[in-house]
Amino acid sequence: MIDSWVNSAEVLGSDLPLALSGTGNRRAVLMRALRGAVQSGRLAPGTRLPPYRSLAVDLGLARNTVADAYAELVAEGWLTARQGSGTRVAERAAPVTPVHRQRTPPRTARPVHDLVQGKPDPSVFPRTAWLASARRALTEAPHDAFGPGDPRGRPELRRA
Repeated sequence: MIDSWVNSAEVLGSDLPLALSGTGNRRAVLMRALRGAVQSGRLAPGTRLPPYRSLAVDLGLARNTVADAYAELVAEGWLTARQGSGTRVAERAAPVTPVHRQRTPPRTARPVHDLVQGKPDPSVFPRTAWLASARRALTEAPHDAFGPGDPRGRPELRRA
């Protein structure tokens, strides 16, 4: 369990209670709390968050902990940050509302292909062909290809 600071409700700004609780390091706990506030609607899209230095002092955290949490939430799309205008809740980060779907019968067969974007199937990677190509390229490369070489690049690439 983390220090006693996670067991108490801290205040974000003056009117948003931010419960810092749970397991993990302080950055992870802060990120979870901020995501929860956005998902629940307590932090509406466009809401400006306090500067990370102020929030760090208010919560008794290191500046870098809060800055890193903000940066990661920006990268995940929960927050937006612009130099000079602060960090805000992203416009697309509206509260999650449950969708009532019709109940579908369970699938009996597993799909043949996983078409989830950004999730390649490593079992189909041509390892043997890749290894053969890498071995051939390393074997056929001239000895000077492994040295510092010409700063303008390989002569054969410049000619091509």
